[in-house]
Amino acid sequence: MRIRATVAAVTGALALTALAVPAAQAGAQDADLNRPTAAERFGTSSAKSAFRATAVDEELPVITKVSVNSGKAVVVGTTNAKTVTVSVTASHPTGIQDAYVDLWHGTDVEDGLDGYLPPNEDAATCTASSATTSTCKLTITAYPGVDLYKNALAGTWKVTVGALAGDGSFYWNDYHTTHKVQRYSKLTVNASPEPVKKGKTITVTGKLSRANWETEKYAGYSGQSVKLQFRKKSSSTYTTLKTIKTNSTGNLSTTVTAGVDGYYRYAFAGTSTTPAVNAAGDFVDVQ
Repeated sequence: MRIRATVAAVTGALALTALAVPAAQAGAQDADLNRPTAAERFGTSSAKSAFRATAVDEELPVITKVSVNSGKAVVVGTTNAKTVTVSVTASHPTGIQDAYVDLWHGTDVEDGLDGYLPPNEDAATCTASSATTSTCKLTITAYPGVDLYKNALAGTWKVTVGALAGDGSFYWNDYHTTHKVQRYSKLTVNASPEPVKKGKTITVTGKLSRANWETEKYAGYSGQSVKLQFRKKSSSTYTTLKTIKTNSTGNLSTTVTAGVDGYYRYAFAGTSTTPAVNAAGDFVDVQ
């Protein structure tokens, strides 16, 4: 049994509550979902800590900006770990000496946690812009098949944010914001025949696939709307010709009539679990 302290917001008041919870496990992957308390992370007395529920309590650090991967989704494939930079900008009359960021997945940080992406560093690297304000940076690494051990983890994750002031007081919020963690996507295209006579039929095939974190392979993404686009050889702009859906194995196939020389591609707008992707254009010479 692990004792974990958490700071909770109470209507009209601030309270520090200690709860005893069992260490969370990630099934066969044995992923460590044990998260530090604010006191454990910052090495400060819990008597000086509080959950900063509003922006009017000037005794606690004020968070002015949180950035995870420069605002872009954390996109992870099947084999390579993905490392992203996170940062916290905070201020306090006594300055800022450390910060903390993690990403977690589940219904509740105490009882419903099934995914956890901790920072790699024991302390953040903080750069002061003034005597009261600093921007603190950390990195987070996500390992497919380990941290991301099931496909259901793709989507929206909660972001915990903490900041430690020079006087030992700190902000700590397990629900500060949210961020997307997604399964890497691939999209191919092939237009044939090449070359083709003007007025003849061109068949455009392709496939939309995405990372399967459970099998560590790529699998077709079925039932997704994908745009077939074209740009003339002399142009840099693609125009949408039609929208079709992937079949049960993620494959695409449609036909168009040959007009002028140019490039055909498929374009996928993305979903909450899978990022947008465009296929590289396939050139067709029309004679």
